[in-house]
Amino acid sequence: MSDYPRTAVLGLGAMGLPMARRLAATQIDVTVFDIAAERRALVAADGAAEAATPAEAARAAEVVVLAVRDQAQVDSALFGENGAAAALTAGSVVVLTSTVGPEAARLTAARLGELGVLLVDAPVSGGPTRAGNGDLLIVVGAERTALELARPVLDRLASTLTVIGDRPGDGQALKAINQLLAGVHIVAAAEAVALARGLGLDPQTVIDSLSQGAAGSFMFADRGPRMAQAYGDEADAVEVRSRLDIFVKDMGIVTGIAKNAHVPVPLASAAEQLYLLGERAGLAARDDSSIVTVLSPATPRGEDR
Repeated sequence: MSDYPRTAVLGLGAMGLPMARRLAATQIDVTVFDIAAERRALVAADGAAEAATPAEAARAAEVVVLAVRDQAQVDSALFGENGAAAALTAGSVVVLTSTVGPEAARLTAARLGELGVLLVDAPVSGGPTRAGNGDLLIVVGAERTALELARPVLDRLASTLTVIGDRPGDGQALKAINQLLAGVHIVAAAEAVALARGLGLDPQTVIDSLSQGAAGSFMFADRGPRMAQAYGDEADAVEVRSRLDIFVKDMGIVTGIAKNAHVPVPLASAAEQLYLLGERAGLAARDDSSIVTVLSPATPRGEDR
C-alpha cells in the first residue's frame, strides 16, 4: 500500500505529460486522462492507468492534478460532461497547475467547495524538461488541510515550492508577476536580436557575448539562440518549447489584474501588444522566440545580413 495519495492527472500537454510521467515513475498510483489517446498511452507505458473521461480518472483519486491550457479547459475538465468534480469525494483535492488568473482560481475553488472538494492553487514554471525531472518552480495558495494532502505530489514535481498565501488565487497572483517579468524579458531579447540584425551584426555572436555580462538574462540566454535560429536554413527546425499564444493569454492576465489593482504596467502592456501582433501574423503555435520575426522579418534566402 503506497503512502502517496491516489492521483489523477488531467491534461497531458507540454507540461502535463512530463509531470504525469514523473509521477508515474514514483510510487504514486496515477491515472491519466487526455483527449489524445496516444498521449495517454505514453504515460501508461510508464505504469499509469488510462481513463476515457475526466470523471473516470478522478473516481478513485484523492488528488487531481489539473494541467490544462486555460480556464475554459479547466471548466470543461471539472464541470463539463463527464467532468471530474462530480466524481470526487468530499475532502479530496484538485491541484490547479495552469495559469488562469486569481479571480478564475477563486471562482473554481468556490464551485469545488460546494461539493466539499478543496483547491490547491499551484501554477508551475520551468518548462517540459524540468517538469520531467521534478525540477519545477511551483507557487502555492492554499489552506493547510488541502496543502498537506497535496504535498507528497507537489514535492515530486518541484525543486522549489513557495507557499505565498493560504487562499486560492494567491499562487496565481505570484505567477502573474513571474509571467510579467518573463514576457517582458523575452520581448527585450527579441529587440536586442532584431537590432543586431539591423546593424549587420551576427546575432549569435551578440548573444554569446552579452549573455555573460550585466545585460544578460535567463530569457536572453535561453531564447536568444532560438531567435538566431529563426532565420535562414534552420528556421523550420526551431523546437517549440513554449507556444507564443501562451504569452498572449498570460500577458492578458497580467494587464487585466494590474488594471484592477490600479497599478500601471507600461512595459507589460507593450509586450502584450507584440505577442498579439505575433499571433495575428500566424505565430500562435510557434515557439515564443519567434516573436523576433515580427520585429525583424526574415529576408529572402541569400539576402540575410
